[in-house]
Amino acid sequence: MAYRAHIRVCFSDIDYAGIVYYPRFLHYFHVALEEFFGAELGVDYSALAIKDRFGFPTVHLEADFKKPLNYGDQIEVEVRVLKVGHTSVTWGYRVYKADNPAQPVVQGRNVTVTINLDTYQKVETPEWLKEKLRSYMKRCET
Repeated sequence: MAYRAHIRVCFSDIDYAGIVYYPRFLHYFHVALEEFFGAELGVDYSALAIKDRFGFPTVHLEADFKKPLNYGDQIEVEVRVLKVGHTSVTWGYRVYKADNPAQPVVQGRNVTVTINLDTYQKVETPEWLKEKLRSYMKRCET
């Protein structure tokens, strides 16, 4: 089963219409991704940046919005690994209301590349990390 982060929609997440302002979903995706690293891979995401000097900027993203979310909604953000390349990872996300965990309200996908944070140059994703990501992909297939 894919990892799901639990998040509550905060007042600062909504717009004048009273629903989640669409760029906030990108923030939710990233919050879930950081939590996923610790919960599923046993890797402190911040240590990758601070100690190991790896960054994972997004180079492509897309999202489909199906239903609005409101202030106070409890949500689950599912994280999937769709593809592991030499220097990139393709991630999949589904956002669910906690009271309806089978019907996604938003689906998204982004591609990140691995960079050296000292040079901002693209580098190969470490083999140990690729192995962990591939293992997670296999666990989610069943």
